[in-house]
Amino acid sequence: MNEQVVSDTTRVEPDPDRLGPNYFKLFTASTISNLGDGVGGIAYPWLASAITRNPLLIALVAVVQRLPWLVFSLPVGVITDRYDRRQLMVSANAFRAVLTLLVAFVVLGRQGALPGPDAIDDAATIITTDTALYLIILLATLLLGIGEVVYDNSAQTFMPSLVHVDKLEKANGRLWSAEQVANTFAGPPLGALMIAVAFSLPFFVDAATFAVSAALIALIHRGRAPVIPAPAAERRPWKVELAEGFRWLWGHDLLRTLAIVLGLLNMLGALSFATLVLFSQEVLETSATEFAILTTGGAIGGILGGWTASAVTKRLGVGASLGLTLIGGGVVSIVIGVSNWWPVAWVMLALGTFTAVVWNVITVSFRQAVIPDHLLGRVNSVYRFFGWGMIPIGAALGGLVVVVSEAFTSRELALRMPWLISGALSMALFVVAAPRLTSARFAEARAGASTSPV
Repeated sequence: MNEQVVSDTTRVEPDPDRLGPNYFKLFTASTISNLGDGVGGIAYPWLASAITRNPLLIALVAVVQRLPWLVFSLPVGVITDRYDRRQLMVSANAFRAVLTLLVAFVVLGRQGALPGPDAIDDAATIITTDTALYLIILLATLLLGIGEVVYDNSAQTFMPSLVHVDKLEKANGRLWSAEQVANTFAGPPLGALMIAVAFSLPFFVDAATFAVSAALIALIHRGRAPVIPAPAAERRPWKVELAEGFRWLWGHDLLRTLAIVLGLLNMLGALSFATLVLFSQEVLETSATEFAILTTGGAIGGILGGWTASAVTKRLGVGASLGLTLIGGGVVSIVIGVSNWWPVAWVMLALGTFTAVVWNVITVSFRQAVIPDHLLGRVNSVYRFFGWGMIPIGAALGGLVVVVSEAFTSRELALRMPWLISGALSMALFVVAAPRLTSARFAEARAGASTSPV
């Protein structure tokens, strides 16, 4: 394939000694956007639970939210390698801002018919299903998910052009810490307060955060010039380019293993979390505010994970750090599954998110360091197809487990079953996967990448 380096006088070579102003623009934009995501993370499931108590219908919202990772992540990888990654990020967030604003106006027009947040805490409350509003939620969630795929894949492939390779773990760790603060610490309680005022308010705020994020990203100067495909007239068919990314990942033994293990981890996580809002309301007996506080446990763990991931990795080694995530997921799910008090679940969510963020910092930084820039978008998309494409499958299974279990046991035990099943399978995954993810294998792969031609 013919390749060229884009000439642009606004490009800035990453500073090896500091993260730089471009990184901090991305950092701020992502933090603001994630604050909106945290608000929306409370608003969407609580709105859905105000419309229906059916576990399958609740789980379907989570399925549709992650379905784009299964369906669109592969073609988005080709798009990411063909076009300006910064502009893709701006367009994706601008689209999400407009769409969320439309949802906000729809909810505003219907909020008088919706029950108050305290009224839906009781499982016995009879709620009239608003089919039209439920379908609007599903459609909006699907489209927002597509925007998320474009934005996230572009952001991960954009980062290496803004930050020196030696600073990637630090940059990713700081970014995820801020995202956790905004997404699961500040956003959910803010969303709960807004719901108490009006169901539509959090959606208006979410739309505003997407718009501000898009504006900030537009101000970023391009980083170092990446190698990109030739102009459109000289491009090969997208299926050919996609196959090149797939072959590269599948031929890399360690990345292939990581992608498969991540897919299974995310499937098991989605299996338990798909009906979290019902589990929290009916088993843990949380109010909207308590549910919001419950999610802040993940924020605390994420903050600690982001800021300490590099130190944890240096002290324990890459292999042991990843093994901590594998076994931690099993412990967290089982303890939550048998608990009756939401503060216990809060602690477990903190532990689970801590290990998950350590995993993310290690593996994303590893991918950014070893994948050639001209393949980064495609290989990342294939990786996330395996890693994130399993989430909607897990979410669907979670809702199905509750429905099937409820036919044989009590509603309470049925809502516990996804957590217990997820925990048992996570323990089995640790036994199989941990021996394949050793520090020696990572060191060998990094050494091979540093000596291979790009």
